[in-house]
Amino acid sequence: MSFLVEGSPGALVIVALIVGLSLALAFEFANGFHDTANAVATVIYTHSLTSTQAVIWAASWNFVGVMVSSGAVAFGIIELLPVELVLDVGASAGFAMIFSLLLSAILWNVGTWYLGLPASSSHTLIGSIVGVGMMNAWINGDGFGEGVNWGKLNETMLALLVSPVIGFVAAAALLLLAKALIRNPALYRAPEGKAPPPPWIRTILVLTCTGVSFAHGSNDGQKGMGLIMLVLIGLLPTTYALRLTTPPESLQEILVAAQAAQPVWDKAPSPVTLDSPIADAAISRFLTTGTLEPITLPSLAFKNARIITAMARFKSIGEMTTGQRSRLRRDVYLVDSGIAKLRKTGAVSGNDALLLKGLYDSLQLLTDYIPLWVKIAVAVALGLGTTVGWKRIVVTIGEKIGKSHLTYAQGASAELVAMATVGAAGLIGVPVSTTHVLSSGVAGAMFANHSGLQKATMRNILLAWVLTVPACMLLGSLLFAASLFVFLRLLG
Repeated sequence: MSFLVEGSPGALVIVALIVGLSLALAFEFANGFHDTANAVATVIYTHSLTSTQAVIWAASWNFVGVMVSSGAVAFGIIELLPVELVLDVGASAGFAMIFSLLLSAILWNVGTWYLGLPASSSHTLIGSIVGVGMMNAWINGDGFGEGVNWGKLNETMLALLVSPVIGFVAAAALLLLAKALIRNPALYRAPEGKAPPPPWIRTILVLTCTGVSFAHGSNDGQKGMGLIMLVLIGLLPTTYALRLTTPPESLQEILVAAQAAQPVWDKAPSPVTLDSPIADAAISRFLTTGTLEPITLPSLAFKNARIITAMARFKSIGEMTTGQRSRLRRDVYLVDSGIAKLRKTGAVSGNDALLLKGLYDSLQLLTDYIPLWVKIAVAVALGLGTTVGWKRIVVTIGEKIGKSHLTYAQGASAELVAMATVGAAGLIGVPVSTTHVLSSGVAGAMFANHSGLQKATMRNILLAWVLTVPACMLLGSLLFAASLFVFLRLLG
């Protein structure tokens, strides 16, 4: 049942909008005081900056990172969500999905922050997504796990699992390399009293803090952006379902690309008479399982033909009604996601693959965009969160990982690796954990320096790392079931 759309009672839309946006911004706020604390730990414990200077500086560069981000991570997160819930995000189940995802992530983040554990906001969100998908499939009577895009999840989890290993090994190697090449003993000493380090060391540490903060903003800030866009698409499709500013020449480009790609789809005749619900279900199954059925390509042909009709009929997005925009977005999302899946599985090649890539690139002009005000809102929430509650995580990173005080070289090595790893992940659209990369980098630098590691802290961090995904799966699934029940009862 679709209720959260323009045309519904105004009060309902306003309340739903306020709740959805508030939760998304609260998630980013919690992300700021939880994850960004990692960026300031080294400059605070090496006395390169005072705590006040450090958190304001980090908050500022988180803001900049969010503002210049590409949006690739935001749309990568959306690809993890159950397809049918993304398509009907304005319905009870779609809003219950967003509510449960954000609330479970916030609860886990706040809980681990209270315990001073550097857990990952990325892991919390991914675990919640899996839990919602599995519960949604169970409620609908589908097979266990049918509601999860396992292929995309495997890629994401691989990045989340490998990145801490990279942090540990690379930070250890960088410290050893520095020792071999830079003989200045001041770099490898712990700070003495409250005195700041020599200017050149201080400059390096402030620069690495800047880089980690910027990279964190450009990666983690996008997770909230993607969920905010789902809220806006569901509640205000007239304004946000499609990019209103898409120029007429871009619509013509889409028409030409869709017409050129239609013969690729038409190579497979349909085994049944198609309509929109049948095509939706067939493409959704393909996106979830990766299995190419006889009906998959004909379904994509059916949706692509609808796109061609829309592009030939309208000269601008402004000419479309709310319903037409929602339907076109639905068709574009399925065709674009279907192309990505076909290319990834190797089901198309040669000239066919080139034609489909051209269509994929042109369709993204319509849907993959982040309004400026959304970026600003997320950037402010993340920046403000950085200035609040940072101390618990900073103490863990600075005092409780190694048995000795953090040295200048150890802090710089860990942050250089975190900056490079998180920054690269943001460029390619992969969500990784700043928390885990940097904390494992500190551990790697301590290990390489024979400083010793505090087993209790490492055990707790590892425990939080292992438990975050399953705990958030459970929390997300239960919240989804409960919130869906409430929304259906109140609005049924």
